[in-house]
Amino acid sequence: MKINITNELLNVPTGILQVSDVPPNSVSTGNRDIYFSLIIPTYKERDNIENVVKILSQTLDEFIPGDYELIVVDDDSPDMTWEVAHSLTEVYPQLRVMRRQQERGLSSAVVRGWQVARGSVLGVIDGDLQHPPEVLTQLLTKITQGADLALASRHVDGGGVSSWSVVRRFLSRGAQVLGLMLLPGVLGRVSDPMSGYFMVRRSSVAGATLNPVGYKILLEVIGRGNVKNIAEVGYVFCERQQGESKVTWKQYIDYIHHLIRLRLSTGRVGRVKQKINFPIDRFLRFALVGLSGVFVDMVLLYLLSDPSTLALPLTRSKIIAGEIAIFNNFLWNDAWTFADVTMKQQEWHQRLKRFAKFNVICLAGLVLNVLVLNLVFNFLIPNRYIANLVAIAVATIWNFWVNLKLSWRVTDVK
Repeated sequence: MKINITNELLNVPTGILQVSDVPPNSVSTGNRDIYFSLIIPTYKERDNIENVVKILSQTLDEFIPGDYELIVVDDDSPDMTWEVAHSLTEVYPQLRVMRRQQERGLSSAVVRGWQVARGSVLGVIDGDLQHPPEVLTQLLTKITQGADLALASRHVDGGGVSSWSVVRRFLSRGAQVLGLMLLPGVLGRVSDPMSGYFMVRRSSVAGATLNPVGYKILLEVIGRGNVKNIAEVGYVFCERQQGESKVTWKQYIDYIHHLIRLRLSTGRVGRVKQKINFPIDRFLRFALVGLSGVFVDMVLLYLLSDPSTLALPLTRSKIIAGEIAIFNNFLWNDAWTFADVTMKQQEWHQRLKRFAKFNVICLAGLVLNVLVLNLVFNFLIPNRYIANLVAIAVATIWNFWVNLKLSWRVTDVK
């Protein structure tokens, strides 16, 4: 079935970034509503856009023929990406194009596209093929099965990245941990809150005033929308073949700014009522392993710091005892607590990566542990062992929470 679309550029909506619950102009223009609207935000993607539209059209034509639209929202690219995209509308009648000249930013471009979209399901995908188009059908299937939001994730089974540097991996994971600390009720609901590849029911974001900063529109959708059921599909993030990367230090600064603003918007974030799935069985195993670590930690702390034994300084003793306890805990967690994951990742290099990640998280917990130990010992309870128990309890909460949300997974290079 052909979709009735003119070849004119779309008008750019103005005003607040809010999606209506009813698709715009469906009655006045005679255009029927459709099932799926996919937004492709672009900036200087002239070399990619034709291939992107071709592949997306082929993929969706096979899955939901005639029941979708592609909307390119271009931020007035100097390479005339919008003009190239507009020239394709004669070949691809499901394609519509918007040229923004007054606004900039990927997240706002996505919302402006949603504002003119006619679908009951709204999606976003990069315009550079770093997001594999074939995953769209899996995401759509999750929506038809009842999900309000379907997310493509690098951090679940089947997910990964192609060739990221150590620095970029560290920054990505660090951003995720920071988000978990500032917004656990939002970022704790998904494994990959930095993802820009997802789809959501119109009804789940309709009426919400979105106020995104930078590239991370997903934070706004979960934090301010009415998203109940979330499903995730693994995907491998691919390096671009044409054009230049848009990832800069400014994007990480914008992300932190966005987190803080959402954190301060307590009225909005407070509306997130969904409970985070809490795997009690896994937590109990983690806690039992932690108890063995407490024993190791306490014995070593005594042997190293007690005046009747080696009498080393308290802080130095704590660091040594804590690191050995971390190694003990990793071995037990790897073999028991997260055995379902390690069964699929049994190579030694994978085990070493898991240990490195676990150690970094727990070393951060160890720093927290040392700080709490000294504060409690010096200002509250002048008993090194009670103070140590308090410090261990605080660090255990940190270690479990962050390890849980990072899912004990190694993102393999594929």
